Amino acid sequence: MSTITAAAPASNGPDFGLFGPTSMTWRVHLEPVLWVAGLRALYLQALHPRVIRGTAQNSALFDRDQAWQRFQRTADFVATRTFGTTEEVARAGRRVRRMHARLRGYDPDTETVFRIDDPEYLLWVHCGEIDSYVDVARRAGILTSTVEADTYVAESRRAAQVVGIPAEDAPASTAELANYFARMRPQLYACPEALQGLVSSLNPPLPLPRLLRPLKLAVPALVALSFAVLPPWARRLYGTPGLPTTDLAATLALRGLRRATTLLPDPPAAQRARYLIRVAQNPSAG
Repeated sequence: MSTITAAAPASNGPDFGLFGPTSMTWRVHLEPVLWVAGLRALYLQALHPRVIRGTAQNSALFDRDQAWQRFQRTADFVATRTFGTTEEVARAGRRVRRMHARLRGYDPDTETVFRIDDPEYLLWVHCGEIDSYVDVARRAGILTSTVEADTYVAESRRAAQVVGIPAEDAPASTAELANYFARMRPQLYACPEALQGLVSSLNPPLPLPRLLRPLKLAVPALVALSFAVLPPWARRLYGTPGLPTTDLAATLALRGLRRATTLLPDPPAAQRARYLIRVAQNPSAG
C-alpha cells in the first residue's frame, strides 16, 4: 500500500490529518445534508453485483436494525477519515483493511469466489461514495463551480489510500470520475440483492435523541430523496424512470433541505472544525 498523504501542518503545529481547515473536504463534510449523499452512495454501490453480494454475504445487510448500525459505522469511519488526526485515520484504515482482507464472496453468475478487497471493488465503492458527495454538494449549493468540485475530487485521492487504493488509481477530477462510470456501466445491474437492499432501506429504524425524534417522520422522504438524486441511468437500472423532472425536483428539495439543516446543532467535532476554518480564513478571529 502507498503511503497515506496527510495535510502538512505548520512546524510543531496541530495535526489535522488528511485534509485540514483550508481543504474543500472539510467545507463539504460539515454540511448535514451530506447524509443524503451517504444513502445515495449505498444505492449506487449496490448496482455492482459482486459488491452488493459480497456485502450481503458477510453482514446482516437485510436486518433493519443491524443494517442501520452498519450505515452508522460507515458514517463514523468517514468522519474519522475526514476530521481525525493522522494516527486516528491510520488506525481506522488498518482496521478496515484487516477486516476486508479476511472476507470472501460468491458470485452465482460465474460460480466463482472473489476477494472483498479486490482493488477493482474497492475503487468502485470509493467512486460511488465520492460521486455521491460531489453530486449532492453541487446540487445543494455547497460546491458552486467545477473548479471547487474538481478540488474536492482531487483531495479524495487521500481518502482512497486509507482503504488500500493507490492514489494514482483514483479519479482526480469530475471528468475522470464521469469517465470511470461510463466505463463501468456495462457491468452494472440491479441484482436481487440490490433490489432487496433498496426495499429494506425504505423506512430504516433511525435512533435519535428525544428532542429530534419528530424528525423520524421525515425519514421516508429523506430516503426517497436519496434515491431520487441517483443518476438517471442508475434509477433506470432499478426499474424506475430517470426523468429530468425528477432531477429538477430533487435539486430543489436538496437546496431546501440544506437551509433547514443549518438549524441543527453541531456535534463537538463539527464545532471545532468550523472554528478552525474561520481562523484559517481570518487569523485575527482566533
